Amino acid sequence: MRDERKTIEAEADGLIEGRNAVIEALRAGTAIDKVYIARGETDATLGHIAASARDRGVVVVECDRRKLDGMSRTHSHQGVIALAAVREYASVDGILETARAKGEPPLIVVCDELSDPHNLGAVIRTAECAGAHGVIIPKRRSAGLTAVVAKTSAGAVSHMKVARVPNIPSLLKDLKKQGVWVFGTAANGTTGLYDTDLKGAAAIVIGSEGDGMTRLAAENCDFLVSIPMRGKLNSLNASAAAAILLYEAVRQRMA
Repeated sequence: MRDERKTIEAEADGLIEGRNAVIEALRAGTAIDKVYIARGETDATLGHIAASARDRGVVVVECDRRKLDGMSRTHSHQGVIALAAVREYASVDGILETARAKGEPPLIVVCDELSDPHNLGAVIRTAECAGAHGVIIPKRRSAGLTAVVAKTSAGAVSHMKVARVPNIPSLLKDLKKQGVWVFGTAANGTTGLYDTDLKGAAAIVIGSEGDGMTRLAAENCDFLVSIPMRGKLNSLNASAAAAILLYEAVRQRMA
């Protein structure tokens, strides 16, 4: 009974544990966010799983077996755990097309290595509430569309397009070529929030929880925007910063 309950809990969290279970999920076309495989294993079955996952565009992460032990609910992962995605990822073109179909200038949130699933879920929820057209995340060093993200988003993942790209700096360059202005959030930004024009096509870049934006992402922003800080602390939670910029964009667009 206890093992059955743990299996149910694992499935609820989007964990697919064990070789046969992961193989069948890949074969069935289940939306998978990442596949974690024990580092150093030379088993042919695990090699087949990794190759199949990569062929489908799924990120494969080699990790210490102790990490798999920590993730596992069933304690019978057999060296592999897949993390199911709650829905398929959209494309960047699909996000831009959503804006065109609505006759609105694009409003996009780009999460640069946001690894906390609770933060990503909160960003997706706020983006949906603010009427943004999509959220973009990197394939690696980022939380994905997992069950935890879905729960934190309060269902917003069902309505918000989320795209995943290999490289954030390349994405920003491409967005700028398509007429989208890129606004990065930075404590040392040279443009004040209330001096920032967010009425046109805009991509708001939110950095990671600890280090903020990566250097290359910051270098590809048109503006580095600072949020007024009146207290003793000098930074905000990533999802809070996203909410402030998104609703400043809403205010300006409603004016």
